[in-house]
Amino acid sequence: MKKIRIEEAVNCVCCHDMTRIVPGEFKGRAYRRGHVITKEDIPELRRLGKEHIYIWEETGGRLHEDEAALRMACAAVGVGIDYGEPAEGKIMLRAQYDGLCVIDEARLKAVNMLSDVMIATRSNFRLVKKGEIVAGLRAIPLVVEQSLIEQVEAICSDGLVDVLPLKRPKISVVTTGNEVYHGLIQDKFGPFLQSKLAEYGCAVAEQVFCPDDADEIAREIRKLIGNGAELILTTGGMSVDPDDVTPLGIRQAGAAVVTYGTPILPGAMTLVAYLGERAILGLPGGVMFSKVSALDLLLPFVLADVAITKERLAGFGLGGLCLQCEVCHYPNCTFGIGV
Repeated sequence: MKKIRIEEAVNCVCCHDMTRIVPGEFKGRAYRRGHVITKEDIPELRRLGKEHIYIWEETGGRLHEDEAALRMACAAVGVGIDYGEPAEGKIMLRAQYDGLCVIDEARLKAVNMLSDVMIATRSNFRLVKKGEIVAGLRAIPLVVEQSLIEQVEAICSDGLVDVLPLKRPKISVVTTGNEVYHGLIQDKFGPFLQSKLAEYGCAVAEQVFCPDDADEIAREIRKLIGNGAELILTTGGMSVDPDDVTPLGIRQAGAAVVTYGTPILPGAMTLVAYLGERAILGLPGGVMFSKVSALDLLLPFVLADVAITKERLAGFGLGGLCLQCEVCHYPNCTFGIGV
């Protein structure tokens, strides 16, 4: 770039966006890249603190910030992401539809370990709406080495940020417990789950009731799978009491248990299992009495077809405690998913 005094810049072309800041009122572009400087612009440039402007001169092996940002954006986007033109050297990535935002944290860290570039994202595994910003990136200097951007492209490879659409699987519920099965108390979990799932555009397709009998629980789970259930939620019998046999029934159905117990409060006694590709979530009673619980953190994984692994569950320990404010701002609650 060539530096010249603003008095000599009339008819010259700005090679970068110039920012105007009015504290508490405005921050944005005063002049866009490509603007042709006029004599009338000179007083305003002085008010912006400019005594010189820079004229772009082509040099081999170096990229203007806008071109660098565009190449970074192209490399970083995965499925379900849109982006526009750079503004003030930055590009924002937005969700193409409602879904689960998934960040490759290792690649993100690798990019941000480089000099002169940055990518900032929303918290991982966050539900986002169509058009919502999920990440922002930029090349920090006005000019960067092309080889640096090639490093970013190599790190990002086939994408760093995805928004995965949420499916609406056939969901069945197995409610266990002698007291409910024999009609001694009314089932409250079924209606709760109907209401909760409606928040995600889903519904309970079928609910069955079982006594505290592991063999019967296993039979009903297999029967529901045979009826086409793609996700099974079990309620009741999830504590450590000897007569709570729901976890045993899930195992006897042939499911592989990922974990019985999660680092999430409320919902520490939640069980996660898979029978083939079908998820089974064993829900403790605390889920029913909490606006936000382990179910709200785990359900989006299932709906987005993302495997719930032991490692991912362990990561919920950071942010997995909900103190449930007096007036909960759910569904905008940041429980377990950062800010």
